[in-house]
Amino acid sequence: MSIEKLRTVFHGRVIQVNVETVRLPDGHVTDLEIIHHPGGAAVVAIDDAGRVCLIRQFRHAAGGWIWELPAGKLEPDEPPQETARRELIEEAGCEARSWRSLGPYVSSPGVFTEIVHLFMAQGLSSVKMAHEAGELIEVHWVDLQAACRRALDGDINDGKTAVGLLRACSMLRGSTDRGS
Repeated sequence: MSIEKLRTVFHGRVIQVNVETVRLPDGHVTDLEIIHHPGGAAVVAIDDAGRVCLIRQFRHAAGGWIWELPAGKLEPDEPPQETARRELIEEAGCEARSWRSLGPYVSSPGVFTEIVHLFMAQGLSSVKMAHEAGELIEVHWVDLQAACRRALDGDINDGKTAVGLLRACSMLRGSTDRGS
């Protein structure tokens, strides 16, 4: 795919919105509205009791309170795992000794360029939390299997959170299967 013409219609603090005239792989030329986002990272933090850290956060765009993993936007030149580490400290008040990648998650590929990098963190210890101004966050520790069931039944409906939880459950189940 090649961009034939690009027109920026909005440039904000976090996103840029473009109308991009593109030539698709089949040769068809079309205008696409694309929202460029720097990407983010989210962390499935699991304590020694098998509980996962979920935050309940007020999100105006989602119409109220939703359940999420600790997550945030990549800063310029910041590696995704560093973003995950920083957000775990800021939002949950935890550090982790062990980190594993759960792979990328594409949030809405028809319109967003955002890729969220998912991680699992274990070997947790408490540190001072540092919520940003304007963040309304409650920290909850929930049994991981119960959280996965909540993702499957739609109670947890944030995409990155549902995918992160299910990938972590699968990865841990695979580790257990190989160890027996």
